[in-house]
Amino acid sequence: MQSKSARNAWRPNAREIMTSPVHLLAFGLGSGLMPKGPGTAGTVVGIPVFVAMMHLSLPVFAALTVVLSIFGCWVCGESARRLGVHDYGGIVFDEIVGYVIAAAPLLPVLALNRHGLWPGLIAAFVLFRIFDIWKPWPISWLDARMQGGVGIMVDDLVAGVFAALVLLALLAI
Repeated sequence: MQSKSARNAWRPNAREIMTSPVHLLAFGLGSGLMPKGPGTAGTVVGIPVFVAMMHLSLPVFAALTVVLSIFGCWVCGESARRLGVHDYGGIVFDEIVGYVIAAAPLLPVLALNRHGLWPGLIAAFVLFRIFDIWKPWPISWLDARMQGGVGIMVDDLVAGVFAALVLLALLAI
């Protein structure tokens, strides 16, 4: 198996990414094309996605997050298949959905965020990036063993859950 840096040494054609609906979505509307920190850029895209979803009822928010997760398994896997590179760093749909999960404690329906929306959004961003980059167990275990679109998505979904749990504890203070 190639190292992540070896997989990301090759750069896809930006025109191909921006003109293919599969790649465009997998690359977070082009944010994954950033030469440095594509995962961070993809996480930034997660902020307006969460803000657009945050006023949904909790059951609808949860259902849409599940749908995005399942769709993400397909779109990330298909983009990787077309590129011929598993989990290419520019594929950032997983970061977008992971951030939505990380920010879930900020939902108004939960009435936990007494500190304002922006500090919470930033805290969710920082916590998610920490867990996504650090990959503590079981995130690292899942990342090493899962393949295809599920393998691309699952580590970020679990990182989002870990970040959400820490954010929930911080909001309770």
